[in-house]
Amino acid sequence: MAAHGAYAPTLTRLRAFVANAERALDAADVPDPAALRELLAELDALSTPLHELSLGASRALDERVKQRNDAMRPQSRQGIALTLFQCVLLLFFAFVVLRQFRVLRQRRKRLETLAERLGSARIEAESASRAKSVFLANMSHEIRTPFHGLLGMMSLLQETPLSAQQSAYLCTAKESANHLLAIVNDILDISKLESGKLQVAPEAVDLARLVREVDALMRVQAQSKGLALQVTMDAGVPRWVHADATRLKQILFNLLSNAVKFTATGAVTLQVDAPARDVVFTVIDTGIGIDDAVRSRLFQRFAQGDESPSRRHAGTGLGLEISRSLARLMGGDIHVTSHPGVGSRFVVTLPLPAIERPAPGAVPAVAADPGTARTLKVLVAEDHPVNRIYLEAVLDKLGHRAVFAENGEEAVRAAQEEDFDIVLMDLHMPVMDGFAAARAIRALPLPRGAMPIVALTADAFQDAQDGARQAGMDEMLTKPAHLPQLRALLARYGGATAPQLAPTVAPLEHDGDIVDRATVEQLHASLSPQQYAGLLERFFASHAGAMSRLRGAAAAGARREAAEQAHALKGAALSLGLRAVVEGAQALQRACGDAARPELAPCLDALERQLLITRDLCQSLGWLPSSAAPDRTPN
Repeated sequence: MAAHGAYAPTLTRLRAFVANAERALDAADVPDPAALRELLAELDALSTPLHELSLGASRALDERVKQRNDAMRPQSRQGIALTLFQCVLLLFFAFVVLRQFRVLRQRRKRLETLAERLGSARIEAESASRAKSVFLANMSHEIRTPFHGLLGMMSLLQETPLSAQQSAYLCTAKESANHLLAIVNDILDISKLESGKLQVAPEAVDLARLVREVDALMRVQAQSKGLALQVTMDAGVPRWVHADATRLKQILFNLLSNAVKFTATGAVTLQVDAPARDVVFTVIDTGIGIDDAVRSRLFQRFAQGDESPSRRHAGTGLGLEISRSLARLMGGDIHVTSHPGVGSRFVVTLPLPAIERPAPGAVPAVAADPGTARTLKVLVAEDHPVNRIYLEAVLDKLGHRAVFAENGEEAVRAAQEEDFDIVLMDLHMPVMDGFAAARAIRALPLPRGAMPIVALTADAFQDAQDGARQAGMDEMLTKPAHLPQLRALLARYGGATAPQLAPTVAPLEHDGDIVDRATVEQLHASLSPQQYAGLLERFFASHAGAMSRLRGAAAAGARREAAEQAHALKGAALSLGLRAVVEGAQALQRACGDAARPELAPCLDALERQLLITRDLCQSLGWLPSSAAPDRTPN
């Protein structure tokens, strides 16, 4: 406004008017009318300049508003642009977020589908693993029985007069059979480890005795290669520990066998120490050693130290993996240090708690010194008459005296009245079963309450083994119990064995799967042909009554009674090598336990057909007189 031309004069005139008005109004209490008229005239004269000034101020203000608007317009456009950009950016981020949500939703659906498939696959895999375990459990008896029969016959053959060439051939065959049986056992152990079925059974173990047994068995193998086997046991190692003796031996045998196998010269050492609360087993050898590449995969399945086609040392590559798995199952581990050309050191650390020496009879008996072996008085609890006749013949051949009881109650009564060196106890018997009889004998006053009790049964399932152990039994022998197994069993409890004679055995003709050739050969080797024929005659003479009782129990709905009778028939047939009868009785026993199968008649008919077919085969082979049993047509 100062730049306006009329601003300064108008402001001067306005100030002069104000000064005049102050003087006129302050001169007297009542203003002079003439002075007021002059002031009004001056004020009228100022109206035009003041109006111009007001217009100028409005124009100046309008100019400034325009300038400000002109200055604000680009800023507004920038603000609008920024706002629009933010909106676009927000929409873009919203799109990205929605897209990510959609992708995450799709991924979640895919993961849920994958989880469902994996769950189904896991269930199928577990079912397959269980089926494989059941199959291997069922096959283990079928696989091992021929091997045991083969090894038993080879052992019998070794005691006969042989030429040097025949002895060499027999030794090679026996080594091959033992090697193949070891491979089968390794595969079965791996399968059990995979399915989690392999369990350790800790019990009171005399650790010093266990180490001596390992030393005795491995020393022969080491000496055959000209190696020194050094076994040391620290004085601080507890004598009695709580451990699974079988699995501990398996670990030590695997490590020592490998040490002997891969050592050409020098020595193999087993050191047992107890530096803290654990027991440490150290196996040291002076063999070929292991390099870092091999050591990194040493405990992997089927891993070999030398995987070249020209390797000198055979093996499945399962022993070390099984050993480490067993050690970890027992709460320990295995570690190895090795240098090529120097040797290897395997260290097994196991938490084996020390315990007090158990009461007599609480642990398996130690093998007796041959010089102190004697004739044993054996109490046999067996309900089937054929099995009693068979065991009587075998025990008589071994030079021992047998007393028989037909059920558990008679066995307990006999144990109360007489002293026995050992009890052979069938588990499934009428009146009182073997489990209850064993508990009753263990409740007797010492020393009778501590006599060794060995379960003798055709039922080799884990439940039966656990029940026998809980009932206080010392061992378990699975039927058919042949002469070599009984000889070894009784020798462990101080029994002398009669010298073995070379049996004269006629070669068996091909008989399919009706009879077990290995079992029949074992029986021919253990008993005379007349004794075996007598057992067969007694068995088939009683089968009509047995079938009548089975059909009566089935008709009355007494499935448990029928299952027990089928089990007894199966045990007798196992002892005689009558495989088809065993399978028929086993099928009937399973059917009795299956509530979904209301009819037992088909199984009974099949069992009776197997009995007749087996009887006819035994007659055609000359094992059984033609008039041994009356003919009968199955229903």
